[in-house]
Amino acid sequence: MTANKQSTDDSWDPDTAPEWPDEVWDRAQISIGGKVIRPATGTLTKAGRPPVGDKPKQQVTLRLPQEVIAYFKSGGPGWQTRIGEVLQRHADRDKRKRA
Repeated sequence: MTANKQSTDDSWDPDTAPEWPDEVWDRAQISIGGKVIRPATGTLTKAGRPPVGDKPKQQVTLRLPQEVIAYFKSGGPGWQTRIGEVLQRHADRDKRKRA
């Protein structure tokens, strides 16, 4: 096993780092002398997308052929939504066919 290489980049200057916005500090934990005065109320970044409507989308992992992904990506942004729409149309047609 190899040891981690130490960074030799000393060009980082904390004085030029961007400041954290107030809402990040509002969610941060406050400790004094190792004693937590106020626990954190969230994460440093915003949480993921909130559920939309009464039937929110569910995230899944799906393996698709490269050709299928390339086809939908060639249509530009929104390719995942378009895949979902095609699958929804197919499921709706299949339901009607079975009824």
